[in-house]
Amino acid sequence: MPVLRQVPRSEAKAEIVLAMYDRLFGDRDPVLQPGTATGTPGDWWTVFALAPDILKHAVDGFAVYRHPDRKIDPVLRELGQTRAGWVKESQFVFSQHCKSLRGLGVSEEKIAAIPYWTVSDVFSDQERAVLAYTDCLSSAGGRVPDQVFDKLKTFWSDEQIFEFTYITCLYDMHAVITRALRMEYDNRPDPIVEVAAPEGFAAADFLNPSRPPAR
Repeated sequence: MPVLRQVPRSEAKAEIVLAMYDRLFGDRDPVLQPGTATGTPGDWWTVFALAPDILKHAVDGFAVYRHPDRKIDPVLRELGQTRAGWVKESQFVFSQHCKSLRGLGVSEEKIAAIPYWTVSDVFSDQERAVLAYTDCLSSAGGRVPDQVFDKLKTFWSDEQIFEFTYITCLYDMHAVITRALRMEYDNRPDPIVEVAAPEGFAAADFLNPSRPPAR
């Protein structure tokens, strides 16, 4: 379950909340009967419904990257969104945009290689440049070498680079929010935990220089 309260249909008054509930869940209460047609729990929507104006802002943001005025190739766009999800360790964002890539006809081999794109030979020169830039945005916090921009400008205009930057950072944000609030597929235990020592092992022994290293 998410860490924040979900808004049941009985409490939903705002037009945007009711519209999205109807669209995604039919006449069900998405809190009592969760699940969307794509297989997700759907609790992203029921948590965002806590602030209807923010939900509307987010929904409008989804429309922005699919707007016909966009100039960037959808496959390159989705590569950025998917890689951002992987870098930010959001299983939800990564999983959803793997599906989007598949819907655009991207091969299974290429989708599978996104986590290790740096050592894969399945990506084109343009795709590698886009993935490198995504890493600068999502992993390096926006620290981008000039050489990356030089490469991007061999096939993208300034407008296209701006579009990609905005969309990728938007999904970087969604990945962080979804993980923080434990929504959707990001409702899972932290994988980095202490592994217990064997029974009988004393903490003082670990610091004893005369004791052989633990194996």
